[in-house]
Amino acid sequence: MSEKAVPENAVPENPARASPADRRAWWGLVAISLGVSLVVVDFTIVNVVMPPIIDDLELSAFGAQWIQESYAIVLAALLLVMGRLSDILGARRLFMVGTVVFGLASVAAAVSPTGELLIAGRIAQGVGGAIVMPTSLALLNLTFRGPDRGKAFAVWGSTIGAAAAVGPLLGGRLADYSWRWAFGINIAVVVLILVGVMRFLRPSLRRPGRIDAGGAVASVLGLGLLAFALIEGRNYGWWEPRKDFGPFGDGTGLSVVPVSLIVAVVCLALFLFLQVRRTRGNGTAPLMDTSLFAIKSFSTGNLATLVIALAEFGMLAVLPLWLQYALGYSPLRTGLLVFVVAVGSFFASGASFGMAERIGPLGLVRIGLALEAAGLPVFGLLADRDSQWWVIAIALFLYGMGVGFATARITDVVLADVPPWQAGQGSGIQSAARQLGSALGIAVLTSTFFTALASDLSHRLVRLGTPGATADQLSSAVSDSAGAMISGLGNDPRTASAADAARDAMSHAVRISGWTCAALLVLGMLATFLVPRPGQGTRQRGGRQPAEAASNAAIDAGRLHT
Repeated sequence: MSEKAVPENAVPENPARASPADRRAWWGLVAISLGVSLVVVDFTIVNVVMPPIIDDLELSAFGAQWIQESYAIVLAALLLVMGRLSDILGARRLFMVGTVVFGLASVAAAVSPTGELLIAGRIAQGVGGAIVMPTSLALLNLTFRGPDRGKAFAVWGSTIGAAAAVGPLLGGRLADYSWRWAFGINIAVVVLILVGVMRFLRPSLRRPGRIDAGGAVASVLGLGLLAFALIEGRNYGWWEPRKDFGPFGDGTGLSVVPVSLIVAVVCLALFLFLQVRRTRGNGTAPLMDTSLFAIKSFSTGNLATLVIALAEFGMLAVLPLWLQYALGYSPLRTGLLVFVVAVGSFFASGASFGMAERIGPLGLVRIGLALEAAGLPVFGLLADRDSQWWVIAIALFLYGMGVGFATARITDVVLADVPPWQAGQGSGIQSAARQLGSALGIAVLTSTFFTALASDLSHRLVRLGTPGATADQLSSAVSDSAGAMISGLGNDPRTASAADAARDAMSHAVRISGWTCAALLVLGMLATFLVPRPGQGTRQRGGRQPAEAASNAAIDAGRLHT
């Protein structure tokens, strides 16, 4: 069955008359969740298998960095374009295309004989992931209505938090065999997803149209360069160059990062200008319908999404480093401990089903943020190189429960009043807000973490009698290695005291990271109070909106079916 085209002024379904989802839809949700899991797991699984990749392919630090970051940059850059394509081509069809692209890219990454080809495979994975994320949300928005819709979004959101925690566990286990399995295992999951989608999800409606080419180029360049700058700021220098990048470096006295930020701002300003014109005009449909931001629940909900994403995944970027290099955990043991986040997330997801009708999605988001803010200060208060695993587990369980409530339900809040015929665009915008928030959060947290590590270690080494210049050089080396040097320092009796100082400094950096994340979550909590209650977030009609009379007539005639 192929996706059915519908007129510009038609809506696919009247939400008020939607019937409860059948069993097939819930099995389809499993397939959608597996697709989202693939995308999220490949963010975190690489962190654990990177050491054997470096050894096997003889990579430089630069190449290793790009294997990790190229995926995130491409994913962030393409989200809005893929959200619009979802409306034009049909969410179900495009979701399957994205899944196939991701699977083929995973195979290419798994068999890569060189670092350059592995980076190319990761870029292709980013393209597939950028297709899967917004189309998965669009499918949920079109498939589920009423109370079932909230439950579906809860499962979707919990999948993100759980998959982020599963990545290190899976990577730690597969590292015992070969790093190539970290990518090759994806193909089996891809087959399951395709079978589930074809069997259990009905073809979705599509609205023929064209892509705004100018807006697409400005969006891709703007978001891509912004993500690049946020991720690579610490690597290349926020202003003065730490490394050369093309013409930028010691010769110019300027890092590539501020230039990227300036160009990104210009491109995004141009993109916004074009989208406002497209929304008000009668020509090519906009890539991002700016009239959606007249829906208060959508605009304020996306603001809250961005702020919440700043804190939620930043901590997971630095925690495995502390567990392995300061506490001496193996990759597998690290993965098992981080997996507690997934346990808490699924526990909260199940509990939210019974609480949703009494408290509402927005109330559940606030409960989740409170739980996250309760778990993170445990690190701020108790992180030490002798920390007990059960203390860490309690903090991560609280944190995971918070993710299960907050991340699961914020999407439901954002898309609550978005019309079904704009589900693809709305989902793409919400995914972009989440991804950019995550990139910014990782940049802020890793910069804070490594800056605190280097500064505190230098002070500790000076107190041990190390000359100032030597202390600064050694602390910078430990920071640049992300802590990997600590084990080597500990193996040499002459530098054992420096290794202990480095472990203490890394614990100090984790404490600062815990408080930083908690503060960001408080900001996220404050942002949720800008979001209106359900039913109060509907926009005033205007701009390029479908004619309401034609929509109602189509519904009454019973001509539109998914």
